[in-house]
Amino acid sequence: MQINGRTIGLSERPYLIAEMSGNHNHSLDRALEIVTSAAEHGADAIKLQTYTADTITLDVDGPGFTIEDENSLWNGRRLHELYDEAHTPWDWHKPIMDHAKSLGIDCFSSPFDASAVDFLEELDVPAYKIASFESIDLPLIRKVAETGKPMIISTGMASVVEIGEALRAAREAGNEQVCILKCTSTYPATPENTNIRTIPNMRDTFGCEVGLSDHTMGTGVSVAATAFGAVLIEKHFTLARADGGVDSAFSLEPHELQQLRDETERAWQSLGQVTYGGTKAESGSRQFRRSLYVAEDMAEGESFTEANLRSVRPGYGLAPKHYDVLLGKRVNRALTKGTPVSWDLIA
Repeated sequence: MQINGRTIGLSERPYLIAEMSGNHNHSLDRALEIVTSAAEHGADAIKLQTYTADTITLDVDGPGFTIEDENSLWNGRRLHELYDEAHTPWDWHKPIMDHAKSLGIDCFSSPFDASAVDFLEELDVPAYKIASFESIDLPLIRKVAETGKPMIISTGMASVVEIGEALRAAREAGNEQVCILKCTSTYPATPENTNIRTIPNMRDTFGCEVGLSDHTMGTGVSVAATAFGAVLIEKHFTLARADGGVDSAFSLEPHELQQLRDETERAWQSLGQVTYGGTKAESGSRQFRRSLYVAEDMAEGESFTEANLRSVRPGYGLAPKHYDVLLGKRVNRALTKGTPVSWDLIA
């Protein structure tokens, strides 16, 4: 899978997406500043969300249209009101995308209905993201897949069957460029509920690249996910959590995004290959291993004893595993203290 020529896969460091969501706080200037900061602190892409309150929900007060969950950041909020507050005005999309392009990072979006896909196609976005709650919206997935653009599908709450259905919809529409994201749809999420051991299983089960949509605090879960093969990391991003906003409480700040970039890259670099016996880089350290040395001056014909045969550093003599074999063996020449022991010294 590629986005704007950048390979998304195990051969490259994780692709980092900074999710702006509603952290612009109704200010285009702030939105542009978020893009600048994301680019400066290591993001590969900035992601938007393309909807209006009316395209994502209904303006009613009936059951289910108000959040009633004491553990939710948005407890008591009407869905229509919340989405109206959080949405990114559609006329902001082009200036935000143009600014991202000028800074050398990608910018794309999550569409929430067919009209959003049509709009984003007019802007020629390089990729699409399907949000977790929309991963069961197969008509939307088919609509996006038909664009031929790379797709990222978040799988929060989705069963194996539902993930399979989403991928089948994309593939039957002719799109094989799909990456799925392990995701826990709580805000914020806890590390205990993230279950990143699922990532390699998802790759084996569904035959596609797998990343992480991470709603936990900090960067530790994303770094660990990299070790399990996550090729893409998405984190919400803000200039400062103290500024508030619908998603600010679980968003990274700039210095944390830079840490995410640095540490996921280190984690990816550390994966390497299955190897034993030391690497080329370690070759210079072999001299510091222990080996067998003459510990006292010895006369020709004298036998090795516990006093004159020692396992010490450096490592130019025989391996210590030969110590018991050598005890009692006579030497064929006079040896000085500090001589590395070798088989040709034995009578």
